[in-house]
Amino acid sequence: MFVGHLGLALAAKRLAPRTSLGTLVVATSLVDLLWPLLLLAGVERVRIAPSPNPFLALEFESYPVSHAALLVALWAAAFAAAYLARTRYPRGAAVAGALVASHWLLDAISHRPDLPVWPGGPKVGLGLWGSVPAAVAVELVIFAAGLALYAGSTRARDALGRWALAGWAALLLLVYAGSFLGPPPPSVAAIAVANLLGGALTVAWAAWLDRHRDPASAPAAAPGGA
Repeated sequence: MFVGHLGLALAAKRLAPRTSLGTLVVATSLVDLLWPLLLLAGVERVRIAPSPNPFLALEFESYPVSHAALLVALWAAAFAAAYLARTRYPRGAAVAGALVASHWLLDAISHRPDLPVWPGGPKVGLGLWGSVPAAVAVELVIFAAGLALYAGSTRARDALGRWALAGWAALLLLVYAGSFLGPPPPSVAAIAVANLLGGALTVAWAAWLDRHRDPASAPAAAPGGA
């Protein structure tokens, strides 16, 4: 999944209003931010296997460090602990940790049985990606619901707060459409670099737009105020 993960990050803002959307996006995307680094280091492996189904164009040969359920649970605990140590915001730490763990659960719904439960252990996957229409529909519903919850639990502080959110959502949908309508990636290195650059842009934009929005329950800022 792609926008489905981000839909959960958007929805989570309602549960942890003091946590930046950028942090929530990092949490829900953490294992996919680690994965390209591990690909480039040769620790994990993926193979390009062109298929009529664009969601099945990659064969995930080995990714136990980033995507094994046991390791994801450890990444979730570590991320929550680091966030708590930095912010002293227990609710935000709990939500961030849950988002890290949620990534594996959504992937287990989408992937073929290639997600390890632990390194070297059994692999699972319900295979939603086997149906392009179903996969797209599920992701778009999750993303739309998350976007609605985020928009309802925050309000724009200024014009940037309105248009930056709309632009971010539009860009994500364009990238998502390109992922299954465009050609197969040219190389594994290109996949890794594109994921790193795209992830950095997604996180930075989310953090930026969130600074221009306030919790809906907060008093409205005076015109021209900070």
